[in-house]
Amino acid sequence: MTTYVALLRGINVGGKNKVAMADLREFLARLGLADAKTLLQSGNVVFRSEGKTAGALENFLEKETAARLGVAADYVVRSSAEWANVVSANPFPDEAESDPSHLVVMFLKSAPTPASVKTVQATIKGREVVKSHGSELYIAYPDGIGTSKLTGASIERQLGLRGTARNWNTVLKLLAFTQG
Repeated sequence: MTTYVALLRGINVGGKNKVAMADLREFLARLGLADAKTLLQSGNVVFRSEGKTAGALENFLEKETAARLGVAADYVVRSSAEWANVVSANPFPDEAESDPSHLVVMFLKSAPTPASVKTVQATIKGREVVKSHGSELYIAYPDGIGTSKLTGASIERQLGLRGTARNWNTVLKLLAFTQG
C-alpha cells in the first residue's frame, strides 16, 4: 500500500463547506482508504491506498465527497514520496528555518507553465518571492501573508490552475505523518 497526503481546498472556511475531521476519517474508511489521520481542521489527511494513482484518487475523492457528503471540494493528492520531494526541493531553506509560518507551498492540480509563473512573479507588488518546482509553488512572504496582495485566488487566476496552500510548519507535520 502507498501512503498519500490529500489536501482539501475550501472546507471549513468562513462557516462554509463544514466537514468534521472525524467524519472525514470515517468517510475515507468507508471508501476503503486505510489508516486515515487528519491534521488541523482545514482538510489535511494522510491515508494508505493501493491500486490508484494520485490523480485517480483526486477525481475519486472529489466525486465521492460531493455525492456522499454534499460538499464540493477540490482535492490535491501527493504520494508520500512526492511529499518528501516537495520538502527536499524547497528553494527557501533559510526562510524554512527562520520564519516557517511565512513560507507557503501552494499545491497545484498540475504543473504551471514557466510563462505563467513569470506572470505571477511580474505582478508582485511587495517583497514576496515565488519559485516553482513541478506542481508546487513556493512562496516566501517576508512581510506576512495577511496583508499581502499576492493571494491564492490571484495566483490561481494568473496560472489558470486550481490549488491549495499550506505553510511550512504544516508541510513538515504532514511529512512526519507519512513516516509514522
